[in-house]
Amino acid sequence: MSQTAVAIETDETLLDAYSRAVIRAVELVGPAVVKIDIDGGRAGGSGFIFTPDGLILTNNHVVERAKRITVALPDGRSFGADRIGADPDTDLSVIRIDGTALPCATLGDSRSIRVGQVAIAIGNPYGFQHSVTSGIVSALGRTLRSRTGRMIDDVIQTDAALNPGNSGGPLVTTNGEVIGVNTATILPAQGLCFAVASNTVRFVASRLIRDGRIRRSYIGVAGQNVPIPRRIARAHQTPVATGILAVTVEPGSPAAAGGLRSGDMIIAFGNQAVAGIDDLHRLLTDERIGVPSSLTVLRGVERLALTVVPGESPSRP
Repeated sequence: MSQTAVAIETDETLLDAYSRAVIRAVELVGPAVVKIDIDGGRAGGSGFIFTPDGLILTNNHVVERAKRITVALPDGRSFGADRIGADPDTDLSVIRIDGTALPCATLGDSRSIRVGQVAIAIGNPYGFQHSVTSGIVSALGRTLRSRTGRMIDDVIQTDAALNPGNSGGPLVTTNGEVIGVNTATILPAQGLCFAVASNTVRFVASRLIRDGRIRRSYIGVAGQNVPIPRRIARAHQTPVATGILAVTVEPGSPAAAGGLRSGDMIIAFGNQAVAGIDDLHRLLTDERIGVPSSLTVLRGVERLALTVVPGESPSRP
């Protein structure tokens, strides 16, 4: 056999193996992927069942304004759905249909995936039910700004094609494990698609099932990222080159009670350096609620150590 024939046979073998891997993943996860319509027939997006009794994960933006939610399964069955909980800051929502022994997908460990491995997206782009695209994991650990303005951490970038209607559907490995919830594309760019990592999804879903929402803390300051003047940074040996300029401090807020003033520059919270607003948001978790925390600020040329007691962030609809 010639080298050319061997190369062709090898290529065909590899393509056949790739096809079988994608087919296997779709057969495993596909029955759990649902089409979500809202308000009497208007296309909403996608989702997937992750428990046999009908809990479904999707994007919050798919269902957040819906008065009525209808879920269609690939086998032709249709159900009305109820909201269980939502977290706009990660663009995730859990809804539920009444059923037993329903097909369900398994959430995998997003820490185990590698750049370059095959990623398969299943969803309902433009209402075309149960469409499948495949590509690779392009990057890990991305951040993506949610519609609320907070950053979603640990986002997976993939080049598996996504279109409107794919939102809320699963990103799947060839083993049939869900490693992300497809959430965004960058238009008009091609091949820049993003999914919220399954480990984030698992944590958020558990809290939404328990509480209906994600509790976060707040201190009550509106700020902007600004560079620290070099001479002040040198004088105080600050660990960061930028900080948060407190533009306004909410009256009666934890920040105000702790002595923060407009014009102060925050450079650390809870003994951790903060270079900007996103750093502070990441530290304002539910564990901080009611817990005295240090706040390091620059006021003019002085470095001050304040103490604030974060409160619970008001819920958003």
